[in-house]
Amino acid sequence: MPSMVVIATTAVPDHLRGALSRWTSEVVPGIFVGSVSARVRDELWRLVSETVGNGAAVLIHPAATEQGYAIRTAGTRRRVPVDLDGLTLIRMTAASKVKEVQSAS
Repeated sequence: MPSMVVIATTAVPDHLRGALSRWTSEVVPGIFVGSVSARVRDELWRLVSETVGNGAAVLIHPAATEQGYAIRTAGTRRRVPVDLDGLTLIRMTAASKVKEVQSAS
């Protein structure tokens, strides 16, 4: 059953934006919204994760959690999702600490 997904991208290759726009609508630059099956969502995210390079991407989709959604991230970023007793919170890190935090995750 299709469900709504939101993918936000920053500084990703143009061909990735083109691939995402085949399955979703780019409502503003870098923000893609669509309604796709879990299989398509997972394949899109696999493509994003492999292609993001030095950019960053965030996927938000419905999930059976307390918040009702799940967050996935890929690429270099200062915002790191952290699970705190079943709730996903966003931790901000200093620019120089990003790689250290990503390595620890």
